[in-house]
Amino acid sequence: MPVIVRIARWRVPLGFLFGVAAVMLSRPSPRSLALGALVGVCGEAVRIWAAGHLEKGREVTRSGPYRWTRHPLYAGSSIMGVGLAIASRSLIVALLVIAYLAVTTAAAIRTEEAHLIEKFGSEYGAYREGTAAPVVRHFSLARAIRNREYRAALGFALVFTILALRSRGVL
Repeated sequence: MPVIVRIARWRVPLGFLFGVAAVMLSRPSPRSLALGALVGVCGEAVRIWAAGHLEKGREVTRSGPYRWTRHPLYAGSSIMGVGLAIASRSLIVALLVIAYLAVTTAAAIRTEEAHLIEKFGSEYGAYREGTAAPVVRHFSLARAIRNREYRAALGFALVFTILALRSRGVL
């Protein structure tokens, strides 16, 4: 199995590992937490918006944020990562976040796009090239839940709760 596929498959467990390291190396303050949470909530909002349009494995989704970017879930995750880096108030954490996102997101995008080309062929090719017509579909919270976006939201809330406790000297 190619390394890139392994990295893509291991991105979530690696995220937990990097998350633990980020929390342990963080030095959050009330101000860094507030600013980081604001940025992170924006990233999670992008993810929820995307998940509320995504029909994973059934089609090439072209509505909502997919009209402007092929990978809005990864864009949202990257924004959340910036929020974590800000909240942590640590250069080392910021570098870890950048390294983690650069390596795992690139691997995930490459493997995902290869799969989409294999599954949807010229339809995905037209989407990639920007020649496919957008699809009108309304956001659906039920769809976002079906896509299990609540897991990212809960993880975000958990990490920021832990950082808040660290900022108060509890952890």
